[in-house]
Amino acid sequence: MHHSQHRKIIHIDMDCFYAAIEERDDPSLRGKPVGVGGSSRRGVLTTANYEARKFGCHSAMPVFMALEKCPDIIIVPTRFDVYKRDSQHIREIFSRFTDLIEPLSLDEAFLDVSHNPEPGTIIASRIRQLIREETGLTASAGISPNKLISKIASDWKKPDGQFTVAPARTADFMHDLPLKKIPGVGGKMSEKISSLGVETCGQYRRIDKFEWVRRLGGYGADLWERCWGRDERPVTPDSPRKSLSIENTFPENLHTIEVLQREMKLMLDELEEKLTTRAQDRQIRSLVVKLKFSDFRRTTAERANPTVDRDIFTELLREANTRSEEKPARLLGVGVRFHDLSDTEQMELF
Repeated sequence: MHHSQHRKIIHIDMDCFYAAIEERDDPSLRGKPVGVGGSSRRGVLTTANYEARKFGCHSAMPVFMALEKCPDIIIVPTRFDVYKRDSQHIREIFSRFTDLIEPLSLDEAFLDVSHNPEPGTIIASRIRQLIREETGLTASAGISPNKLISKIASDWKKPDGQFTVAPARTADFMHDLPLKKIPGVGGKMSEKISSLGVETCGQYRRIDKFEWVRRLGGYGADLWERCWGRDERPVTPDSPRKSLSIENTFPENLHTIEVLQREMKLMLDELEEKLTTRAQDRQIRSLVVKLKFSDFRRTTAERANPTVDRDIFTELLREANTRSEEKPARLLGVGVRFHDLSDTEQMELF
């Protein structure tokens, strides 16, 4: 493992990937607001192009809402087979520069190019140029000594740009950054921290690390390191996901099964959306519901089933909730486990 000073990590993020492919394949869409996704008004967008974003449309937004914000938006159905083909082509371009490729989804990936003697800035611009020449699509990139900063930096010059943060500049780069820009800092957590008068990484750093541990536990210490721009996570090539899930911790405890069911309905919409974008080619082995109660005990209910069956999820929720001993729930999780793992890996799951 290189010392982090000598690591060169590139985060590549395709610009409005699905919409860009649709515009490339149908030039009459260019310059118009385009949303990719939901085949009906009840569906959700997987992508909105920059023209549509100007009206406030974004991914995961229901189609009917996008139409309210932008009546002229053109809704194009998703063609995952095409997006996957382009994604594989782009991954093949990456592999000309390094074997250490960690895809996050069809349209973004981390690359570790530490072993390559060329500057990361030059490698990133060559990769972006090849993507443009060979697929007709544009990509943005962030280059830095670690994943955290590269991911944030790839957003700075979007679309079709790149931004490099040299090792000596990492702490400076993070100083004025709002905490909520750090991946993994959710709305609830940033509200909690800003209620303490802390909005930026620089402000967070001024308070002693151990004080944060006292207030937020281990998470507080990790976040303190991140605020200095430190991140030792390696780029780990394609480890197939064992599972995919969504969890919600509620600001107030939920007392009734009806309220839990309502929450679960929204979470299952999100789960289905994530399965389509991130795990298109995986076979589902089982469905899982997880509950954590107000006394912090947790329980899971699981059943083998090959599809996201809402009735089964409802039954699993009921089953898990009967173990609550009348305690309200503070966390709900819904998820799926996938097939096609070796037996040893399956042992580790439980």
